[in-house]
Amino acid sequence: MKIAWKNNKKRPLGIISKYPNLPFEQQHDQHNNQEDPANDPNKNQNHIELNQEEHHEPLDAQSEPSDSSDAAKLFHSFQAEGTKLAEGGKYREALGKWEAALMLMPENAVLHEQKAQVLLEIGDAWNAVKAATRATELKPSWDEAWVTLGRAQLNFGEPDSAIESFDSALAIKSDSEEARDDRHTAMQLVKRRKQLHSSGLSPTRNRYAVGEKT
Repeated sequence: MKIAWKNNKKRPLGIISKYPNLPFEQQHDQHNNQEDPANDPNKNQNHIELNQEEHHEPLDAQSEPSDSSDAAKLFHSFQAEGTKLAEGGKYREALGKWEAALMLMPENAVLHEQKAQVLLEIGDAWNAVKAATRATELKPSWDEAWVTLGRAQLNFGEPDSAIESFDSALAIKSDSEEARDDRHTAMQLVKRRKQLHSSGLSPTRNRYAVGEKT
C-alpha cells in the first residue's frame, strides 16, 4: 500500500520552516508568498491517507513476499499496523512497525519511501534522505520516490541535490506537477542563496546549515 498526502497528494515542505535560522528563511518575497497555495493554512494540513487509485505503487517483484509463509503474513501485518498508526499521526510508533517489517523484507521500495515521508513529518531530514535514497536505489524508475528524495534533500538544506532528484522524476514522468512545482521551490532557494553570496556569504558554501545566521 502507498501512503499519499492530502493537499493534492503533496507532502508539504513546511518542515523547512521549523529551522528559522536558515538563511533562506529570513526574508521571503511577499508576492510569491501570496501566490503560493502552500501558504494557505487551510490547505497545509499534514494528514496522510491511503490512496490506491490516485497514487500508484511501483510494480516491483521484490516489493512483495512471493509466498504465503508466516514471514510474509507477519510482514503485511507490521506494514498495515504502521500505516494505521501513521494515519493517526503516531509517526514514531509507525516507524517502529515499519522497521520490523523491513527486517523481514529489506528490499521493499514502497516501505522505504513511506518511511521517508514520516521521517520528514517528525523533522528527521537526514534519515529521510537515507530512506528515500534507498527507495530510489531499489526502484530507480519510480518517479514518486525521486520526488520524496528531493523533498528530503530540500529539508536537509541541499537544494542543488534536490533539483537533480526532481529532474530524475521529470525524466520518468514529464507531466509530474509535484516534481515541477517542488523543483521551482528548489530553484528559488538557490536563487536566494546567490543573493546571500552577493551580500557576503562565502561563495564556496553550497549548503545551508541549521543555526546559521547572516
